[in-house]
Amino acid sequence: MLILTCPAQLQRLEGALRRSLPLALPVYGAVLNINRGNPGELEVAVDSWPDFSAVLARRSGEMPVDDCYRNMHAAFYRDVGAYRALLETPGCLPWDAAFHVFGLQEGVATVSQAIAGAKGIELEVSEYYTYVHPDPNTIPEPRLDPDVRVGSLSPAHVDLLNETWAYGGNARSRRYLAELVERFPNLCLQDGAGQPICWNLTNHFGTGTHGYTLPAHRRRGHMQAVIALMARRAQASGFPTFGHTALGNRPMQRLQEELGHQRLPGLCRFILHNPGLGMAKF
Repeated sequence: MLILTCPAQLQRLEGALRRSLPLALPVYGAVLNINRGNPGELEVAVDSWPDFSAVLARRSGEMPVDDCYRNMHAAFYRDVGAYRALLETPGCLPWDAAFHVFGLQEGVATVSQAIAGAKGIELEVSEYYTYVHPDPNTIPEPRLDPDVRVGSLSPAHVDLLNETWAYGGNARSRRYLAELVERFPNLCLQDGAGQPICWNLTNHFGTGTHGYTLPAHRRRGHMQAVIALMARRAQASGFPTFGHTALGNRPMQRLQEELGHQRLPGLCRFILHNPGLGMAKF
């Protein structure tokens, strides 16, 4: 296992992952963030260099054993055997902690299941569709209500985010959301009093997350406007526009399809290791 720290190596990795899109999307987004100041304090582990067959983007430094929100890893492999060998390398993963590994390849789940079974570790697997927009410039310019303005979320809004997030509602999720607001791009629509009514965040892996509209403001095209504006901003910053949607969330699936997002074949799997130490799901 090698940890890439040289800027030239990380730039070369970025190019290699770009050529492996869309399957490398989560790791590619992480490397983009690393190469642009590393606001998420991530690092990249590979099985070998420069001819790597497996790569894992992970948080650097020590993490609390029960914080599965921030203890997140994204995986991509060219050879599933090399990927398993990387994960089995001592020190690659915190097997005694609650943590997630996620990726767009089926082997990400099967490898975790095989290793966890041998170690007697409990797993919980959640499946999502992944949507990618091929060209955000083709999204029509959104029309906003005259009493609505575009803004950004601030630390003062973290409690609202935590209360409305389906996976939130606890102190650990609050810390995680506060980190996203502080370090990564977000966008919200505000009412005349300056209060958020609809929003979307991005995370360490360049993924859109926690899109939400307050119930009293739904069915007015607000989320459509937020998604369109976020997509344009991501493209202007050199990031792909993608996100994960729950299999049962048909309204969000339809909205993304109407805006021109394309659903990737297969599923994105989030594998929570040691769920008893953390939240039941992410």
